[in-house]
Amino acid sequence: MIRPVFEPEGLPIESTGIDLPHVAAGRLTPDGLRARFEQRLPWDPEPQDARVTEIRDPREAAVLVPIVMRPGGLTVLLTQRADNLSNHAGQVSFPGGSREPADATPTAAALREAHEEVNLDPARVEVLGALPDYLTGTGFKVIPVVGLVHEPFTVMADSLEVASIFEVPLDFLMNPAHHQVRVFRWEGGERRFFAMPYPQTHAGVSGMHFIWGATAGMLRNFYRFLLA
Repeated sequence: MIRPVFEPEGLPIESTGIDLPHVAAGRLTPDGLRARFEQRLPWDPEPQDARVTEIRDPREAAVLVPIVMRPGGLTVLLTQRADNLSNHAGQVSFPGGSREPADATPTAAALREAHEEVNLDPARVEVLGALPDYLTGTGFKVIPVVGLVHEPFTVMADSLEVASIFEVPLDFLMNPAHHQVRVFRWEGGERRFFAMPYPQTHAGVSGMHFIWGATAGMLRNFYRFLLA
């Protein structure tokens, strides 16, 4: 599958989820998340592009969706990937990567990768469960493993893979009004993807974390899961 080069931040916003229902506040708590993963409620993930689902023999991968238990509320720990990587360079992502032969389960792979990339101690992670597989245009079948991260803990970026580490409030990411659908059109067709830009001020400097692509797609599935 041909992957055209484009700048996602500059593409037009086709729609947002402003008219969609909100996740109940009780679900966005540690106990609410635990209870939801214990349930077996029917729900439908977002449909994926047919060109992605037709990829043969995708490589297995796993990511950790780390939900940090802060005094002011839950946050999601994310990374900005290093610019030198061969896949998803410079993009916002969850800690994670390819499943290796020594990884007994996708959960083991997600915890190992999170420890390698951001030095997150697996003992501080309370694994809740997993979301459905997510197929990427780069040929990966990603299993998102969701876990609560208990304080105290420390993180430190592996500079070969991670440019920076930051956190975004869970209620921001689960608010459908912040879910943009952007569209890219080129001579071979068009592609739509989710984006969730997060404005942030650090040390008096304002900036934007542009969350999009597979990471935003998995977060959108998390919203659908919590809404059920």
